[in-house]
Amino acid sequence: VQLVESGGGLVQAGGSLRLSCTASGSILSLNTMGWFRQAPGKQREFVARITRGGALSYADSVKGRFTISRDNANAKNTVYLQMNNLKPEDTAVYYCNSVSWTGAVYWGQGTQVTVSS
Repeated sequence: VQLVESGGGLVQAGGSLRLSCTASGSILSLNTMGWFRQAPGKQREFVARITRGGALSYADSVKGRFTISRDNANAKNTVYLQMNNLKPEDTAVYYCNSVSWTGAVYWGQGTQVTVSS
């Protein structure tokens, strides 16, 4: 399985960005897809997750501002992260993550999100 992210960039505080992550390879093996982030000098942290069945999970820090969604209909399984009302503390490298039904974990290469104050 390969995960490729896109959509990062520089935005002012209060702005919005939409991240995308497209999976290729053995996509039928994938259960959850989601996002983690890592700010400079900090550990990688969970942001949001969606299961193949549509169950959602969010970190408390992004609830009400970020929305995760997933498109299972196309040949390339894609997960999106709509980020609204961005804050400087959201600045980080955002990584797409997926876990298969057998517990295998996959990561994308990361995309930088920078929020200026």
